[in-house]
Amino acid sequence: MPAAYLFDMDGLLLDTERLTMEGFLDCAPLVQRDAAEMRAFFTTLVGLTARRSQHLMAEFCGPEADLDAISAHWERSCERRLADGVPIKPTVADTLAGLSGQGVQMAVVTSTDGARARHHLKRAGLLAHFSFVLGGDEVSATKPDPAPYLEAAARFGFDPKLCAAFEDSDHGLTAAATAGCFAVQIPDLRPPGRPFPQLGQAFASTLQDAVTHAQGHFQQRCRASAPSV
Repeated sequence: MPAAYLFDMDGLLLDTERLTMEGFLDCAPLVQRDAAEMRAFFTTLVGLTARRSQHLMAEFCGPEADLDAISAHWERSCERRLADGVPIKPTVADTLAGLSGQGVQMAVVTSTDGARARHHLKRAGLLAHFSFVLGGDEVSATKPDPAPYLEAAARFGFDPKLCAAFEDSDHGLTAAATAGCFAVQIPDLRPPGRPFPQLGQAFASTLQDAVTHAQGHFQQRCRASAPSV
């Protein structure tokens, strides 16, 4: 079994990427782009920190755009969508409860600021499953740099190669795989035809399937390394 399970948050545990994109589309009158352009652009932000996203937003919107007004409108639109609760992705609640029951080590490694991430996870009823949450403002470098996963593994005291990482975005997948974790990608928002990075990752359609696959991988690796009798 993996020594630790390391999870991304948005689009992996929480169905927040979709809501965030819908909030962004509400900004169309301010951005003055059509919905197709805005959807395509939004997918380039998935897995990035707010700071990096703001830089790309400035390029996308152009010098005439009022970025402060766009950001404020976007934030209000997202908050309205989250007012009734933070949505959870399919199979997540049962999968995390099952792992918690086994007493395994789990953490969240996200590009979202730590305080915001912990707030959303608490509202979703998931925070208690994790030993810690490592936010994008709490690491030395952010995804796709491997630093977040290296730092998470170090907190547990494990070699990253003994850890399983679960990601939806290419940026996050790159961070996890280059850190040395066994990575499983569960794609969420993705434009048609975009090639996946070839980093030796496995693929799954749900978190439950991803965890099962990771456990099978580590069991197989354990059997392969066991001395013959």
